[in-house]
Amino acid sequence: MVRSPGHIIVFLLLAQCVAAKQIIVCPGCPIVSVNEAIKVAQHGDEILIRSGTYEEYGIVIDKQIKISGEKGTVVDGLNKGEIFTVIADHVEISNLTIQNVGTSYTEDRAGIRIRKSRNFKITSNRLINTFFGIYLEHSSYGKVAGNFVEGEAEEEMSSGNAIHAWYCNQIEITDNEVRNHRDGIYFEFVDSSYIKGNLSEENLRYGLHFMFSNDDNYFQNVFRDNGAGVAVMFSKNINMWDNQFIMNWGKSSYGLLLKEIYDAEIVNNRFQENTIGIYVEGSTRINYRNNDFVQNGWAIKISGGCLDNAISQNNFISNTFDLSVRNNKNKNLFDGNYWSSYTGYDLDKDGIGDVAYRPVKLFNYIVDTSPESMVLMRSLFVDLVNFSEKVSPIFTPKNVIDAKPHIRPFKRKAI
Repeated sequence: MVRSPGHIIVFLLLAQCVAAKQIIVCPGCPIVSVNEAIKVAQHGDEILIRSGTYEEYGIVIDKQIKISGEKGTVVDGLNKGEIFTVIADHVEISNLTIQNVGTSYTEDRAGIRIRKSRNFKITSNRLINTFFGIYLEHSSYGKVAGNFVEGEAEEEMSSGNAIHAWYCNQIEITDNEVRNHRDGIYFEFVDSSYIKGNLSEENLRYGLHFMFSNDDNYFQNVFRDNGAGVAVMFSKNINMWDNQFIMNWGKSSYGLLLKEIYDAEIVNNRFQENTIGIYVEGSTRINYRNNDFVQNGWAIKISGGCLDNAISQNNFISNTFDLSVRNNKNKNLFDGNYWSSYTGYDLDKDGIGDVAYRPVKLFNYIVDTSPESMVLMRSLFVDLVNFSEKVSPIFTPKNVIDAKPHIRPFKRKAI
């Protein structure tokens, strides 16, 4: 009987599955190193590393295999170089402690590098002092989930990123904890991917850094106590939902920076105790909806070139300044927000203030032009200045006005 090509392919795949084996690595085993295990492995094999410390680096994975470790399994690079480099598809690395890559000023060394790979999984690993933690390049359809990545960054020029993705697509970055790197998570030319449920804190520069990356989603992440929270630049079609931007303080720090962003949704986020909640520059068609801005220096700062944006159904609570708009000629909507500093009234009891609200105060305008005037904050002089502008607006933008200010705060809605 003549077999069709399809039958032959199925037979070969079944034969490969049957032949797949588990390779054990341990000090007392026939195979004592990870490198040796990879050399004898075939496609589809699984390498199990027993508990212990293995002093290895320069491990190249060029086969479709799974590598996992028992509790207490450590692969130590002795600060001599990159530890794992993956150049095959369908590779899985899990349950390992990977440490001590060593700083380099000439190459981007990583604890785990994924290069030109598809359908990979990097899960439940601990990466300690690895310069770059997990480095993805020219790869797709991969998952990086449940990893703990902690660096020893002291200055930007001598530190790498915890999770770094470059020229990738269809990547899932979920439920990781990253800290003490230059950037917690870095995307450059990464499309159609998402970042969910991560904690990124105490990084020198950004908790999350986006550049030239389109059609991405990030949601339910926490960005806390970083040099700056998140920077999203030169990208389009970005959805930002259910995130927390907390305690990103500094001279020019912010919870979220938007620079030349188009067609984005910023919904249901919390911006609390940041120097600037959101700083926006040259961004168009952005919807800011159902966000909480609480106890920030500035809730939102809008620079030039921002058009057709809508800021509505947000809560502005106890910020030093709710809104700063540096361009008198803007085409944006500010209606329907709750402002804790609103002092109007609601005679018809419909929940909407009967008097329009101007969120840009004169003292805000003064501080923008003369930052040293901030020393007058909380003084009677400031109250008088703001009251005079409220009675007869001259300096503040005339078209920055909430015609329908809400009397009570909005409740956060589930996405």
